[in-house]
Amino acid sequence: MLALRALLRGRGPSAYKAALGPIEAPNVPRSPRAVSYPPVDPGFPSRSVDEILAPHDELIARIKLCYGTDRTAFEREVLAQIRNYAACVHLLPATADNYFSTPGGLLRMGLEIAFFSLQATDGQIFSGRSTISIRRELEPRWRQATFIAGLCHEVHRTLSHVVVSDDRGEQWPAYLLALGTWLRSRRADRYFIRWVPDAIETRSLGVFALPQIVSIETLQHLAAGNSAIVPQLMASVSGMTGYRERNVLDELVRRSAALVIDRDLRALAQRHGKPIIGSHLERYLVDGMRRLAASNPAWKSNGEKSRVWFGRDGLFVVWPNAAGDMRRLLDSERMPAIPHEPESILQVLLAAGVVEPRSETEATWSIRPPGSSEAIDAIRLSSPAVLFGDIDDTPAPLDACLLHQPAQRPSHVREPQDAPEAPPAASRLREDTQGQIPLDLDRTAQPAPAASAPVGRAATAAGLPARRFRLNAPPRLNPQVREALAQIADSLNGPASEAAAWTVSQGLFVPLAQLERRRVDPPIAVRSLDAAGMLVAPSAGDSKTAFHDHSGRRIAGVIVAPRFIDGLDPHDFVIDPPARG
Repeated sequence: MLALRALLRGRGPSAYKAALGPIEAPNVPRSPRAVSYPPVDPGFPSRSVDEILAPHDELIARIKLCYGTDRTAFEREVLAQIRNYAACVHLLPATADNYFSTPGGLLRMGLEIAFFSLQATDGQIFSGRSTISIRRELEPRWRQATFIAGLCHEVHRTLSHVVVSDDRGEQWPAYLLALGTWLRSRRADRYFIRWVPDAIETRSLGVFALPQIVSIETLQHLAAGNSAIVPQLMASVSGMTGYRERNVLDELVRRSAALVIDRDLRALAQRHGKPIIGSHLERYLVDGMRRLAASNPAWKSNGEKSRVWFGRDGLFVVWPNAAGDMRRLLDSERMPAIPHEPESILQVLLAAGVVEPRSETEATWSIRPPGSSEAIDAIRLSSPAVLFGDIDDTPAPLDACLLHQPAQRPSHVREPQDAPEAPPAASRLREDTQGQIPLDLDRTAQPAPAASAPVGRAATAAGLPARRFRLNAPPRLNPQVREALAQIADSLNGPASEAAAWTVSQGLFVPLAQLERRRVDPPIAVRSLDAAGMLVAPSAGDSKTAFHDHSGRRIAGVIVAPRFIDGLDPHDFVIDPPARG
């Protein structure tokens, strides 16, 4: 106020400076570290537990309010574990450059997961088979165990992701004592961390850090009068899911962890403008796959119509069918931020190295399980342990290879070298209106007659530009049918043996089985395509279903008018019905 009066009276800057007093220079460290180039890692300061927890007082107060006990019980049952956890993780970040990557990030992450897990226990029934009186007696212990599981959900990182050393280069023995205790014993002012390159997330290591946080007296208190709380607590901390009995505690913790990480990533995007999407989802997707493999009959290895096939050439999971199972499982548990599209799920698994892509441009493989009449799409896992890591009795692989080897074109059949002039389509197709137009997609078909216009690889061999096939459907088409049909049309651009449809004289023949493989009900697909005016009636009848002989088999399907497939020339076909209103 004095400075403002000085300025208003016109005394000038000198009076303003006098009113403010001497201006001190900012407290810049004068150690050689601060002025050296290239810069030297300043490390992390050694602080007491009270100093470390001070920035989190507000969150701790919310935890106390949510826990709902008196001060003495809160300090004994909750605050003691918080202080032990703070001493264990100190100011360590949770990740090097991802979520909770700032100093103290691992502490904050544990506190937030613990708070949301505790909050989620309201209204939950943990011991459903017990009597009401027993449930009432055990409920406070379940709440305490859930809080501890959330707090220690990421403590395994101290043992697997970082190496801590002091000024003298001595490394922290993380298995022996807490980081704060070690720093006091070393009388270290600062410490430094080195991130382990390509560290593998091994949550089972968390059980070795748990004694630094939870006392044996606390475990005994949780175990009194029951045989479920401590086993489920340990299963959650170690990441080992039990399949005989539902682990509600672990479900709450995993859901809270996903929520907390997603919140921090969104805040990180707002602060720095560059979101890191999907980087934390691998654990939940892999965990979902493992639980399906252990409990879902459709995921039994090498069974009839199984999602999982294990052969000499690797472990395969049928795709995108498996993605639908994973999404439904995680949606039923209300896991946040889980992608819904199979392509997005696959991208997360690819980025995490869980799935081996077929090539730089193709992620899925074509396999042909024993007894299957046709090849199916599947993803290949990088290791059987990805899926069977938690199963004691690992299934034995088939004594056969599963990869589909496409039939080779006979040596006497050659691609046309010259593109002969094609006669008018009407005169060419009038000779055989039920014949198949050779699109060079069906390798088992007869060689193209000289009158056929070269397309696909034949066009490339003839020196003509190759066609690119793409669906061009009306906007009113059912979205699910549109996506499936777009995938089928796109298959025409790949290897001929993997084409999901082929041309006939009236248009593109799409087998109903190909629609069903893409989780589209054939009757719904037929009605949607017909309502959009995209189908060609095979005869004068009302039926929109056509039958076609292909590779010695009679196949049911529909005929899509060629004008809805970019890359097909409608003039090469007999019938192209007008669009419906």
